[in-house]
Amino acid sequence: MTDNIFATSVFFKLAIGGSDLGQFHTCSGLGAEVELEQFAEGGNNGFTWQLPGRITWTNITLTRPVTTDTLKIARWLNETTQRVERKDGEIVALRPNLTRIISWQIQGIVPVRWQGPSFDPSSSEPAIETLEIAHEGLVPS
Repeated sequence: MTDNIFATSVFFKLAIGGSDLGQFHTCSGLGAEVELEQFAEGGNNGFTWQLPGRITWTNITLTRPVTTDTLKIARWLNETTQRVERKDGEIVALRPNLTRIISWQIQGIVPVRWQGPSFDPSSSEPAIETLEIAHEGLVPS
């Protein structure tokens, strides 16, 4: 078997505007939806044309246990609240040995939501943070 068969990963590395925001354990929402417009052509009763329209990009959600990289997210959010500016970034899917599987260039990133950890001393579960971002498009690279 070759390494190209499996695309399993353990980490996702996030960088926005050239700043490394650390590694995340989960990444969801890498997707898009194309609106279709239907057009019925006169004299053609066999089918309706489906023409592509606007594309809608889904929000991306990343989660991880709280680490020292949590401070990087806090600084980025603070910077964004001072001046909202869309920035390009990159998400890199990494194998357990931290070698690259694939990356996505993400255009026009803005934060949507950050959910901080809940600390419960009676639980052995790690404290988790969640970051949700919106964007204007992504390209695999």
